[in-house]
Amino acid sequence: MKFISWNVNGLRAIVKKNFTDTFEKLNADFFCVQETKLQEGQLNLSLSGYHQYWNYAQKKGYSGTAIFAKKPAINAKYGIGNDHFDSEGRVITLEYPDFYLVNCYTPNSQNSLNRLEFRLEWENAFQSYLKKLDKQKPLILCGDLNVAHNNIDLKNWRTNQQHAGFTTQEREKMTQLLSSGFIDTFRFLHPDEIGKYTWWSYRFHARDNNAGWRIDYFIASKVLYAKIIAADILSDIYGSDHCPIELDLKI
Repeated sequence: MKFISWNVNGLRAIVKKNFTDTFEKLNADFFCVQETKLQEGQLNLSLSGYHQYWNYAQKKGYSGTAIFAKKPAINAKYGIGNDHFDSEGRVITLEYPDFYLVNCYTPNSQNSLNRLEFRLEWENAFQSYLKKLDKQKPLILCGDLNVAHNNIDLKNWRTNQQHAGFTTQEREKMTQLLSSGFIDTFRFLHPDEIGKYTWWSYRFHARDNNAGWRIDYFIASKVLYAKIIAADILSDIYGSDHCPIELDLKI
């Protein structure tokens, strides 16, 4: 099965940049997007052969997630069952016979770390949610998790310490997640590969210079490690300040 995840930074905008052509070429079994930035009824997206699952933020033009799946889910859940976090359209969970698929857009800590406390509260609640799912059946978590875990995961790590997405607290939360029975699939297959990023600032020609961050992930339950065929970063695909990422599983 092929899984794709992409923070599109505005689905209505990227649809005007050949999104559907890219979607068709990738031919994924599951295509997860984050930061859709729209409300129900604002976009009629025709994707033949796919079931569509949407989670909209209450705030207009903000956040939002969607999953496009070739196979219908047994169950679909929107949010994590916590009213404090579920108004921003950040999580969709699809249940299938052998696994859960969780699409997530993690809150950004923002400039001056104005939202770091909220982010850390989110991490605790979200990890608790994931662990409960994992006890029932294996899961695949994907999305923009808004953290570069290790120094190797961003170009300019020395000058970005304690900046949003690279604070000690956020990195420790990722370590905590991976230590509780999950795998960073890209690093599992490419433990030492450098220069592989998924997000670049629009400023200072960052993408041209590959001055990026790896903040988009496929995280899988450890029991799935033998089923991982490939985990790739599709940095040659444009249209957003993020690029898509891919996971191939024999499942």
